[in-house]
Amino acid sequence: MRTVAATRYVTPLREGGSLPAIVEADDEGLYVIKFRGAGQGPRALVAELVAGEVARAVGLDVPEIVFITLDRELARSEPDPEIQDLIRASAGVNIALDYMPGSVAFDPVAEQPDAELASAIVWFDALVVNLDRSPRNTNLLMWHGKLRLIDHGAALYVHHAGGDFAARAKEAFPKIKDHVLLPFASRLAEVDARLAARLTPNVIEGIVASIPEDWIAQDAGRETYSRYLNARLAPPRVFVEEALRARAV
Repeated sequence: MRTVAATRYVTPLREGGSLPAIVEADDEGLYVIKFRGAGQGPRALVAELVAGEVARAVGLDVPEIVFITLDRELARSEPDPEIQDLIRASAGVNIALDYMPGSVAFDPVAEQPDAELASAIVWFDALVVNLDRSPRNTNLLMWHGKLRLIDHGAALYVHHAGGDFAARAKEAFPKIKDHVLLPFASRLAEVDARLAARLTPNVIEGIVASIPEDWIAQDAGRETYSRYLNARLAPPRVFVEEALRARAV
């Protein structure tokens, strides 16, 4: 993954608990930054990185994810004390997604995605236990005619819940019933084997290896994420069975 340096805070995006913002970087690009000093802490950044790159590995469209360094001195030019505090608390390496100007929020009433694509997104969100793809907050954008996935900080919530990751890897994900694309996901059984085959242990290990060391909590070592995802991918995949049951209701 590339690393860029934030050079200018442009504007806050007041959605979500991670208090994201648009910033300009030293490559002259604009990015949506997720701050390590926000309320959810580094674990939200780990989820953003791991889930986003897992989505990319199975062929879904995710904006480029970059590491972005933040200098606490950037806070001096901001008049808002809350933003000043957030920048200072986030000094160091954060995560950001390429900003997509002109993108519009996905509307499940106006748009009807292809069944294969909808099934792949539902499958992915069930795998990474993403809580945040509901009709109320789809975290899907239309950009240049394609559906793009954003904001995966709420995924992998197992690292917030505590307990044994390995034991929880085979838990179902009942909240998949609230997924905005579930009504369109009529090919879950067909996409299952194809997507799982793309996520080999080497692919998972490569994604997890990119997590910065100081983002990883003491109670959740790097290898824990690899074991958790590989265990969820091992058949029988209960998250697929749960999604199929939810569609049948």
